[in-house]
Amino acid sequence: MTPQITLRRADERGTAEHGWLSSRHSFSFASYYDPRHMGFSDLRVINDDRVAPGAGFGTHPHRDMEIFSYVQGGALEHRDTLHNGSVIRPGDVQLMSAGTGVAHSEYNASQRDPVHFLQIWIVPARTGLAPRYQQRHVSEAEKRGTLRLVLSPDGARDSLKIQQDARVYAGLFDADEQASLQLSAERYAYVHLARGQLRVNGQRLKAGDGLALRKVQRLDIDQGKGAEVLVFDLRPEALPGG
Repeated sequence: MTPQITLRRADERGTAEHGWLSSRHSFSFASYYDPRHMGFSDLRVINDDRVAPGAGFGTHPHRDMEIFSYVQGGALEHRDTLHNGSVIRPGDVQLMSAGTGVAHSEYNASQRDPVHFLQIWIVPARTGLAPRYQQRHVSEAEKRGTLRLVLSPDGARDSLKIQQDARVYAGLFDADEQASLQLSAERYAYVHLARGQLRVNGQRLKAGDGLALRKVQRLDIDQGKGAEVLVFDLRPEALPGG
C-alpha cells in the first residue's frame, strides 16, 4: 500500500478581493471553481479570511453543513437565528451545525483592527438534523507541542461534537517540539498550516499550505517555527474531485 501525499501551496489557492474582505480558498468556493479542488472527503471548505474593521458578512442562511470558525487574530462577532451572540477570539473554537436551517452574521468586532479567521465547512453524515451551536476556549498550553482534539463525533476529550465521522486537531509548534498522530490505513487526512513553518512527514510547509494524505498510517510533525496547524482525520469516501 503506497502512501499518497499531495501538497497544495498557499499561492495556488483561489483568491477573492472585495475591499472589506480578502479571502483565500483551499477548495472551490463562490466564483472560484477548480474541478481538481472540490473538497477532500467530507471537508468541503477552508477559507482563509481577513475582514476589515467594522465590516463583515451580513445575515445569510445555511443548511445541512457543519461550519467551524477558527480565529487567528482579532475578534469575530457572531449572531444567529438560534439566539446565539458571541465574540470569538484566538483560542476559541466555534461550531455551528446548520441542520434544517439557520441564518447568521459574522462581523469584525473591532472598528480599528482587522480580524483574521478560518471558516471551514464539513459535510454532515445526515441531512435534516436539528441546528445547534457550540463554542469552547482551548488555551495555548493545551495546544503547545501537541495535537489537541477540538472536534469529534462523540465529544471525546472535551471536544465539540460534530455530526460526521471526522476529527479535527489543533497544535502549536516551535523549535524541538514534535508530535505524532496514528491513523487507520483506510482513512484520509488533511493538514492545513494556519501560520508559521512546519515539517509534516518530511514535507516542509509554510503558512497557507495544505497537505492531502491517503493511505498514510502516521503523521509526524516537527521543526516548527511559529507554527499553528489544523489536522483533519476524515473518512475515505471522497467528494467528486476529492
